[in-house]
Amino acid sequence: MWFLLVAMGSLRAGLASPTPSPAPNPLGAQCLGSACYGLFGTSRSFAEAGGVCEGGGGHLITVRSTVVAEAIALLLPRNFSGRAWLGLRLPENRCVEPAKRLRGFQWVTGDEWTDFDAWDRKGSDPKVPSCGPTCVVVTRHTLKWQERACNASAEAVLCEYNYPNGTCGPLTTDFAVTYRTPFGAQESDLVASPPGTTAELPSLGALLECRAQGSNGTFEWVSTAPGAWNCQLQNGGCADQCHLDEQGRPYCACLEDKRLLEDQRSCWYPCASLGCQQHCEPQGDSGVCMCFEGYKLDSDGKSCLDIDDCHVTPGLCEQKCINTQGAFECSCWPGYSLVKGKCLPDRSVCFDLTCEHECNLVDGVYKCTCSEGYTPDPKSPHKCLLVCNQTECAAQCDPHTLDTCYCPENFILDVEKDDMKVCKDINECESGFCDPLKCINIPGSYNCICPDGRIQEVDGFCEQPSEEPEEFSGQTEIYPKSPVPPSFAPPKDGRSRGTLVAIIVSVTLTVVMLVVIICYLVKKRYAAQSISDYKSQQSESGVALQHVSPACDSSRRKIGKNLAEQKSRKSQDSY
Repeated sequence: MWFLLVAMGSLRAGLASPTPSPAPNPLGAQCLGSACYGLFGTSRSFAEAGGVCEGGGGHLITVRSTVVAEAIALLLPRNFSGRAWLGLRLPENRCVEPAKRLRGFQWVTGDEWTDFDAWDRKGSDPKVPSCGPTCVVVTRHTLKWQERACNASAEAVLCEYNYPNGTCGPLTTDFAVTYRTPFGAQESDLVASPPGTTAELPSLGALLECRAQGSNGTFEWVSTAPGAWNCQLQNGGCADQCHLDEQGRPYCACLEDKRLLEDQRSCWYPCASLGCQQHCEPQGDSGVCMCFEGYKLDSDGKSCLDIDDCHVTPGLCEQKCINTQGAFECSCWPGYSLVKGKCLPDRSVCFDLTCEHECNLVDGVYKCTCSEGYTPDPKSPHKCLLVCNQTECAAQCDPHTLDTCYCPENFILDVEKDDMKVCKDINECESGFCDPLKCINIPGSYNCICPDGRIQEVDGFCEQPSEEPEEFSGQTEIYPKSPVPPSFAPPKDGRSRGTLVAIIVSVTLTVVMLVVIICYLVKKRYAAQSISDYKSQQSESGVALQHVSPACDSSRRKIGKNLAEQKSRKSQDSY
């Protein structure tokens, strides 16, 4: 900073003297992007000023934007009262054209393109003719452009230096840095540094230079000597890792599979030049190209080709297999959806089933299911019936009409002392449905068992066992017949007509008495109901429940039906 103050003092002294003096180094510099701008405190004519800029590889400044105008404001000292040459002039034998933005003037680069102008209509020298040659200066007071004779002198020169290939960024450090540019500027703070700029860090003993590195020509700070510099600055210049040895000297190290190059900072990867499409496995000073899963290496040893998994491995998917890059996808036929890797029927089929309760997936197929305490109706699988596996169950009553209750078939509605409505099983064995067979009552049904020595056939008849021995099948299961009691063949010795008539009369009287008792009980209770068309079979799932009809009617139909069947069989026996 003290250097800049001394330079500014020299500028003021130089501007006060009309005698030209060489100024090989600029008093200040600003670098923005790919361009740098310098201020030289030397009194020169327009032509001489151009020579000062060209000596550093540049030209007089072109102010085409507000960014450059702001750079000029930073370069000119606040107490500067003189003029500084710009790179703008009106050529010889050409006059001012007020309608144009540059008024007919041209930049020293030979063009008239600009997005900015700052003409000072009042401050221009009135003695300057309206035709060229005429040049332009800028003042610190107004930062306006003024016309001036090209052979006259100005107290300072503004130069521009362009670096289209790129620049280096600032060093990230807390240590003091001194930048020296190729055009002679010396600054402690530069946003960008042109190629060839040196950066000196005395406290670290480091001297770096902005150079192009790599095949892409990126500009970086490097050391002119091989090896690492202080690890606290730009990672010591190491491409990968910077370490300190036992003596505290920095050195660079490369990651696994990389090699350290001659500059002792750069790292070389053996696979870098192979051009592998997906993966490279280093092997010594070279490498081998490899492909990811689902691909195979092409004949060129670099490219990777997709493997058609669906073709190579049939049966990957349950229904449809679609090959993709490096993988495959499973899909399903219309009407199915992919769920956890399996094709299941669309749930939309439930709308067609019109299930009374629920629709769920059972063994890969959507079916109607019933809520707890219900079982599917065998005649209408989409409907549900109440079930009862005991001789007594609570009745299912309509919550809106408590007098309307439901019981299973062959159950009768009864009312307990606490007005609790229950369904009680009807004991068919008490009605002699199986006589003369043994009768076993079960909830909602009954079983008839043949007498000892007889075998119940599949058709329900009880037959004497054959005298010839038969191979034992291993089956000992009894076939329950419900609700129709089993038929059995007449005995071989026959029966008299009187005996048959006595049996019929006895059964008839028993049936009539039973009907009278049941009707009396029903009239004493609430209106009982039961189903009339279906007799559920005994199974592990339970007995189906139906709407209860009045007990007298239900029992009368049931008993009458069995009585008619017995009469028919006994009539056949009599013949």
